[in-house]
Amino acid sequence: MSGTPAAAERMRAAVLTGPGQMEVWEVARPVPGPGQVRLRLEGCGVCASNLTPWAGPDWMRFPTEPGDLGHEAWGAVDALGEGVEGVAVGDRVAALTYRGYAEYDIADVANVVRLPASLSDQPFPGEPLGCAMNIFRRSGIEAGQTVAIIGIGFLGAILTKLATEAGARVIAISRRPFSLDLARGMGAAETIPMDDHHGIIERVKELTGGTFCDVVIEAVGKQWPLDLAAELCRERGRLIVAGYHQDGPRQVNMWLWNWRGLDVINAHERDPKIYVQGIREAVEAITAGRFDPRPLFTHDFPLERLDAALDATRDRPDGFLKAVVRFA
Repeated sequence: MSGTPAAAERMRAAVLTGPGQMEVWEVARPVPGPGQVRLRLEGCGVCASNLTPWAGPDWMRFPTEPGDLGHEAWGAVDALGEGVEGVAVGDRVAALTYRGYAEYDIADVANVVRLPASLSDQPFPGEPLGCAMNIFRRSGIEAGQTVAIIGIGFLGAILTKLATEAGARVIAISRRPFSLDLARGMGAAETIPMDDHHGIIERVKELTGGTFCDVVIEAVGKQWPLDLAAELCRERGRLIVAGYHQDGPRQVNMWLWNWRGLDVINAHERDPKIYVQGIREAVEAITAGRFDPRPLFTHDFPLERLDAALDATRDRPDGFLKAVVRFA
């Protein structure tokens, strides 16, 4: 095995020990198996999908495995498993890994994307950046269309920029004044505070001459934004579900969906190959200057303060978009 220290070498890893409780343990570094690489992580983004496990639902089991829930990691290849080709020890990469709240993690080599030198000075949580690219691709946005984006967080901000760059007219709808300012900076033609359901519908109707929107992207993950999204779609429009709906079943207004003949796309992916494709597209887009994610990483935390990072992701203080945990 090339470049692999003994398994007894140690690392720090976060462990969730109970609802809203976290500790950092010292554990053995993982060892890559055939077709795998080990990464010495620089950092890991904090995903809102962590919030339900963090709250401690009945199905959650504590303590978690060391590093568990972290899936937005980037770093440098540290060791190679048997048969690995195409990457070398020292390569800086983004990867799909699943225990990224730790100093080291393992990834299949097929799930690793090398980062060019031009990105060496910036964090690169590949999974959410790739997710944004995959959602944008599935949205089918074209020049001249009117697109409403509900929820301007990290994902909504990137989608606003990509849609605007594609020549669409973007109407951004979000709760926080900070988010609406961000959307304007990303190119949104119109912004609407997300405070009154019927008021938003009337405003979008006014802005579109009564026809509503060609594409609506719901990027919140709650019942109300999903309801609102359908109301804002024109007849034969496209409703993109980008929000992560993990807190229970949803009800939909099937009468409205049928009447307007909506195309409804759940834009979440589960195939690692598609995730990796999105990460590669994100590398290309950022390198080409299509968008710059650095201003969107608003809050940095050391591993020992992962609990504070999760709380900030939940509470979304003013100016918050996305937290990253740093190891180096």
